[in-house]
Amino acid sequence: MKTLKLDITKKNIELAGNIVKTGGLVAFPTETVYGLGANAMDEVAVGKIYKAKGRPSDNPMIIHIAKMEQLQLLCESFSETAKILMDIFWPGPITFVLKKKSSVPDITTGLLDTVAVRMPSDEIAVKLINSAGLPIAAPSANLSGSPSPTKAEDVLEDMMGRIDAVLMGGTCPVGIESTVVDVTKEVPVILRPGYITKEDIDKVVNIKAVFDESVFQNPKEPGFKPKSPGMKYKHYSPKADLKIVRGQDENLDKTIEILKEKYSNQGKSVGIIYYGDDNEKAARNFFSDLRKLDRENMDIIITSALKPKGLGFSVMNRMLKSAGYEVIDAEEVLNDCDS
Repeated sequence: MKTLKLDITKKNIELAGNIVKTGGLVAFPTETVYGLGANAMDEVAVGKIYKAKGRPSDNPMIIHIAKMEQLQLLCESFSETAKILMDIFWPGPITFVLKKKSSVPDITTGLLDTVAVRMPSDEIAVKLINSAGLPIAAPSANLSGSPSPTKAEDVLEDMMGRIDAVLMGGTCPVGIESTVVDVTKEVPVILRPGYITKEDIDKVVNIKAVFDESVFQNPKEPGFKPKSPGMKYKHYSPKADLKIVRGQDENLDKTIEILKEKYSNQGKSVGIIYYGDDNEKAARNFFSDLRKLDRENMDIIITSALKPKGLGFSVMNRMLKSAGYEVIDAEEVLNDCDS
């Protein structure tokens, strides 16, 4: 298959919209990461997404809409809490899980009786949805398990020859996937942390949001059941072996240097990612940095853990998945060196 690289023009967005409308696949930028879009109501088209990504079929997708009227195609009704959150945070990097209409194909929702919907704020994404004239199912536009793409070049790296077209937008400003919130019941339940945090949500609704227990679970554990995209399988993983170092701030730099020397002495090439306390930078750059160091053929990537609060908690969720939930304790490394 030839993959078209489409510069951002009105004509090309119309072409991309027609590709989606006629059952094809188009990768497009959003404010979070690049999405791989197909007609959400077309079982065959959605099936092409799973094939292109190598994605497990029980992993639900997020449906992207451009206007509230399109929500009526996907769900019967929604709560007052959901309405408040939509009014405040849409368009933007947050997805709401709602009770779905029977007309939404099971393949799109991973056989769940709920549907995940978001309204992106990115201008190109909105124009594409409007051009197609229908809701677009769009997981991240990468091979399943690899770091999410935040640049068009990342998409081409994974999807060239697998999809019909890529809208060649710029770098995604948020850099991590949307927050996913289940609003099917009275209490908002966060299934996937993202740029919009629990603290942001709690400021605008009377009922405090809670994290689903699965957010804190290792997907390798038996009996784990996914309720949101990106929960069940190893995700965001570079080709290199990612090492996360956690500990007191004053011990991190020394520990990272010790580990770098250790792996280098083993003949391995080592890349370092360090964000300090800059959670915005970490969110914006983490996936991109993983891909950059993979292109440089690093064997090991070392990064420091972020403070697990607010946006730092959301980025740590991705870091842990990328590292297979393995964390190195800085104090233990230093103690071993002293003994």
